[in-house]
Amino acid sequence: MKKGFYLVMVAQALSSVADNALLIAAIALISDLRGPDWMAPMMKWWFAMAYVALAAFVGAFADSYPKGRVMFITNAVKVLGCLLLFSYRSFGLDTNSQLILVFCAYTLVGIGAAAYSPAKYGIVTEMLPPDLLVKGNSWIEGLTVLSIIIGTVLGGVLVNPTVSAALLSHDWVQLLAHTRAEAAILPIGVVYILAALCTLLIPRTGVSYPKQQTNPLHLIHSFKDYVVILWHDKLGQISLAVTTLFWGAGATLQFIVIEWGARHLGYRLDQASILMGVAAVGTVIGSVLAGRVPLKRALSVLPVGIVMGLAVLLMPLVHQTWAVYSVLLLIGGLSGFFVVPMNALLQHRGHVLLSAGHSIAVQNFNEQLNILLMLAIYSLMLWMNLPINVIIVIFGLLVASLMLVFMHWNRRNHRADPTLQNKIGQYGHGQALH
Repeated sequence: MKKGFYLVMVAQALSSVADNALLIAAIALISDLRGPDWMAPMMKWWFAMAYVALAAFVGAFADSYPKGRVMFITNAVKVLGCLLLFSYRSFGLDTNSQLILVFCAYTLVGIGAAAYSPAKYGIVTEMLPPDLLVKGNSWIEGLTVLSIIIGTVLGGVLVNPTVSAALLSHDWVQLLAHTRAEAAILPIGVVYILAALCTLLIPRTGVSYPKQQTNPLHLIHSFKDYVVILWHDKLGQISLAVTTLFWGAGATLQFIVIEWGARHLGYRLDQASILMGVAAVGTVIGSVLAGRVPLKRALSVLPVGIVMGLAVLLMPLVHQTWAVYSVLLLIGGLSGFFVVPMNALLQHRGHVLLSAGHSIAVQNFNEQLNILLMLAIYSLMLWMNLPINVIIVIFGLLVASLMLVFMHWNRRNHRADPTLQNKIGQYGHGQALH
């Protein structure tokens, strides 16, 4: 691996730690403002909306400048969102208006994340050859999930009553923060700043693209063509369908675990955040093991997705701590093992057919669109007061059923084109973009 790749990993890890810690702090802020239960997943909904709304533009933005510089700019946007979230009490607003401000601030962080993602993943395809993409993705995904663990646990620790009281006992903290959420957001903002500074050290890859279109209507039209190209590719459509399902399910599972911890196990928010970290530990283990799967065998991991969906059905059956942790480790491990090869295959096909920035933008568009759908359904089920264990059963069966559909779809594609497997790892016309 090149030295620049490790710098990308460090910058990504810091930014991801802050993203996940900020989610817990924002949920605590909504709780402190007495917001309804459905408001937390809807906040994430608006975060995902930024990805969908900007999908046609962020790919061109990522391919217009060196991706290290793009990562710096987008981390700076996240810092601004963090500052806005920190200052929710500074404008003399009533409680409802403060909740709206929290939504707007977290959406701004989402805008930064939406523009950051094509640069983060795009620079990996620029730095590494196809035969190292699965290994590189294994490192990136493993470190990302590890940062999810650290960020989630950090957020839980920072909003813990004892820790927040200790933070607020310092005079210099009291000058800036007055509540547990504000005390938590303060160090999270520092992590964002460190991530932004780290991106300045990332060397240029030397990869250049044609001058990018700036007309918004042309960008939207071109993006529509990119979406069609990737969905019509026999390999791209399967990997895109699987990763779209995975990230939608993963985002929803974050909130399901928090609610499950509260209703099924009687946990506080800071305790439930540990459960999210346990599942993420499993994902790290699965991601590392997936690094041994060669790109040409990426499609062989599809059955693991079915097992993961069925493993979710074990959650309502466990109560003891060791059993709870074991089930979450199993779910996380299975998810990490099957998503890393599929993500690498999708990035390779996107790199071949389109370009690094545009292919990741298409991927994000589809994944975040599914997150919007699944979080909206989850929020609706909460609004309908469905028991959390009923929601979990519906969720697990849905994932397993869709994975069965994708496996049948993949077999049909290979029957229609017996040479399909040989195309994995090969370059195509998209390389002319370089």
